[in-house]
Amino acid sequence: MTDSSPAGPTDFSSPAPAAAPTSDPAPAGAHASGPWLLALHSSGETLGVALQHLGGQEPPRLAAFPLGRGLSGALFTCVESVLPAPQWSRLGRLAVATGPGGFTGTRLTVALARTLAQQLNLPLDGVGSFQLMAQRLLRQGAVAPAPFWVVQELPRRGLVAGLYAPGGQGGGGRRGAGGAAAGWADQGWGDPAGDPGPLELAAPRLYRGASALADAEAALLPAGEEAPAPRCPAEVRQPDDVAELLRFSQAAAAAGRPAPWSPVLPLYPTSPVDAAG
Repeated sequence: MTDSSPAGPTDFSSPAPAAAPTSDPAPAGAHASGPWLLALHSSGETLGVALQHLGGQEPPRLAAFPLGRGLSGALFTCVESVLPAPQWSRLGRLAVATGPGGFTGTRLTVALARTLAQQLNLPLDGVGSFQLMAQRLLRQGAVAPAPFWVVQELPRRGLVAGLYAPGGQGGGGRRGAGGAAAGWADQGWGDPAGDPGPLELAAPRLYRGASALADAEAALLPAGEEAPAPRCPAEVRQPDDVAELLRFSQAAAAAGRPAPWSPVLPLYPTSPVDAAG
């Protein structure tokens, strides 16, 4: 999976938060504005961290850290640079990207989010990284309002691909490989802006090659659907993707969606024991 995030550690907050006193390192307004929502995304080479008051309307604090293989040694430092550990008890909800992505990177942030959610008794939203890419592509107008693939090429293995469509473009009648197609609206996210989020017609999985992907598409899309569906490369972009994660976790909270931590696990489409389709 490629990563087109900025090359250096970057804080995209607007405006940047003021330095907090040593005795109380909470970001400005923490006491007055209620609990925090923290989102973590490390399915690419760049760690994305986003922070906003739960239910808040202020601009979120967004940060991107191009750590690569250094994530394991820097994860806590990076998260604390956005929200210091003494203030983690003020968290009200968490969100994490569950992959597909790098094995170690995705696993580390999912483990951290699960641990915090369990210890602090918090809701935890787990969202696929391909779903977040799909939503970003739709929001930016980079794809037409029709089904499209998000595809990651794996040398000597095949393709990891998921099929998506705009949730508000008549996708409710389409069905994915496991039954009814799933979208954020179907899961109760209830985006207050009226955006139902992307419809996932087929969850990311491993295909042997382009012909296998074409066969899957023929089975998934209804007769008369324009084919082939566009194939968009799986590119993580930070802080854009972690901002999408934050946005939909806010919507989930606003809709009262329960989010137990225990089902949130990393998504690994490739396995040494599973054959590609």
